[in-house]
Amino acid sequence: MKRRNAWFGLLLLVLLIGAGGRALWLWLDRPVERVSIRGEWEYVSAEYLRTQLAPLVRNATWLSVDLGELRDGALDIGWLYEARVSREWPNTLVFELIEQEPIARWNDDFLLNPEGKPFAFAPLEAPADLPDLAGPVGSSEEVLDYYQSLTPRFSRLSLTLQQLRLEPRGAWRLQINDDTWIMLGRRQHDIRLARLAASWQRELHRFTDAIRYIDLRYPNGVAVSWHGEETFDATVE
Repeated sequence: MKRRNAWFGLLLLVLLIGAGGRALWLWLDRPVERVSIRGEWEYVSAEYLRTQLAPLVRNATWLSVDLGELRDGALDIGWLYEARVSREWPNTLVFELIEQEPIARWNDDFLLNPEGKPFAFAPLEAPADLPDLAGPVGSSEEVLDYYQSLTPRFSRLSLTLQQLRLEPRGAWRLQINDDTWIMLGRRQHDIRLARLAASWQRELHRFTDAIRYIDLRYPNGVAVSWHGEETFDATVE
């Protein structure tokens, strides 16, 4: 009899603890009443972030909400590079947000971060004075790497590389100083760029504003088209 009473008492204690724990959980799992957004941002604003995060926390409760899902949802906001989400007593969710660092435009509707990963910038404006890069889907890292390798070569000629484009068939073309295009083609890039540098230093630098485009796709030499002239025919690769 005593053993049976002891088991009954233990069972009652477990039930009371369980009921108490559930009551405590329900008391703690109250609706989220405050969202704290922390970080240092240059391009996004706190108001923009609040607007984007609001749907993620709507109807959320403090204990039940999945912090991993909240983080994934935050990273779907195009301008965010990293996000950390935590709870803060008694009913606050804290978002620590790191924004993307844009270093180039990509295919008109995207920007690139330093890793060459595209992200959408709408509904915000893209920063001004970024180089304009373009290429097939999946080529952003390759194009950015090549742009970064070309930039010092043009800087040595006192030229600014503003656009770089990889065509679907693998040919490269680029723009310098706002309005001069250079047709680089698919092969022998280093040889062709060396030929361009020699031609520029020897003569072409005197006609910077008059050059429409420069075609390097010839076996020997450089072809130049001038503003105001008809486009010439050229044998290409």
